[in-house]
Amino acid sequence: MALAEVFERVAGPDAPVEFIAYDGSRAGAADSPIKINVRTPTAVSYLAQAPGGLGLARAYVSGHLDVEGDMYAALARMLNAQRIDIDLAERLRVLRQLGGARVLLPRVPPPPQEVRVNRRWLSGRRHSKDRDASAISHHYDVSNTFYEWVLGPSMAYTCACYPTADATLEQAQAYKFDLVARKLALKPGMRLLDVGCGWGSMVIHAAREYGVQALGVTLSAEQAAWAQRAIKEAGLSSLAEVRHLDYRDVTETGFDAVSSIGLTEHIGKAQLPGYFSFLYSKLQPRGRLLNHCITRPDNTGPANVKDGFINRYVFPDGELEGPGYLTSLIHDSGFEVRHSENLREHYAKTLAGWCVNLDEHWDEAVAEVGEGTARVWRLYMAGSRLGFDRNQVQLHQVLAVKLDRQGTSGMPLRPDWEPPLPA
Repeated sequence: MALAEVFERVAGPDAPVEFIAYDGSRAGAADSPIKINVRTPTAVSYLAQAPGGLGLARAYVSGHLDVEGDMYAALARMLNAQRIDIDLAERLRVLRQLGGARVLLPRVPPPPQEVRVNRRWLSGRRHSKDRDASAISHHYDVSNTFYEWVLGPSMAYTCACYPTADATLEQAQAYKFDLVARKLALKPGMRLLDVGCGWGSMVIHAAREYGVQALGVTLSAEQAAWAQRAIKEAGLSSLAEVRHLDYRDVTETGFDAVSSIGLTEHIGKAQLPGYFSFLYSKLQPRGRLLNHCITRPDNTGPANVKDGFINRYVFPDGELEGPGYLTSLIHDSGFEVRHSENLREHYAKTLAGWCVNLDEHWDEAVAEVGEGTARVWRLYMAGSRLGFDRNQVQLHQVLAVKLDRQGTSGMPLRPDWEPPLPA
């Protein structure tokens, strides 16, 4: 059976993409701007040995399968076209027609970009300090130059907040950091702890715009080095500091505010109670916490999909929880939660901006980090954008306060933190 026939059986005869295979067969819409090219028999082996998303990812990352055209559009079209009524018997028939045992054995090793726990460097107790450092390094110590191309001048690798539909990515990132600062009620002379600070964007914003004494910590050595240079170049060394440090090793206390922007996803469900209790202990009474993290719509599935593309290639050991679960934990740690909002659509727009940046710098990115890593990012960001668009994942900001002994919060009667819209 020609590979094109198999494609039609799986995706349906009216799939809005063109399918091209190394055996010369074609299927789908011949005039489609989206083309899927199965270049070698190895791609078929990947698909047969790891059915579903992981096999497709391995075939694409390794270059045995190509996607021509916009990756987001390709994923969206295939998701809409994919048949869901293929039973086990038909799957076995398709497998036999593809070559049976020949595509199952021998096993094709995964691409080198894939993390395999205890078979490469990611080992030890899950969410121990050493293993967390390795997991963070896998994703964040890729190349600061690469991140500059993808993220843009803000160097913000977290969900932006778009004040208007036509705002640029840079405007939306600046608006997000200012929204966080206002929610925390930052004022000159206050002390801010930013855990998981990335390249120091929040630390720099708080020091430059609000005169805050800001300390940021990150497990990524490359992030810390970049942030330290940026702080010095901005003339903010007297106010801002970024350390290459595990948040659990911060010894200072008595902060007026704590921001956690994009770190909670890396903590792990079992460690979350201790995490929020630790942040609580760092604040003085009436101090505020702003927790900004990716969430999932519900808690019915696993927090971590072990064989999923994200866990294997992007965020090893990452775990997502529902917003209600996180809110309960924050309350149980002693905080009073005062405000929560979902920025799901904003993250879809943020990812769209990053995808455009990567496409515009594709040749330079491949030269900098290698084609396999660049392909991981192209697939990951487009797939994540689709996930936010379709409510498979969400992004929540939760604002909480540490009450004083009299139960006083120091919060305004009504929210006063929404920044004015740009002119």
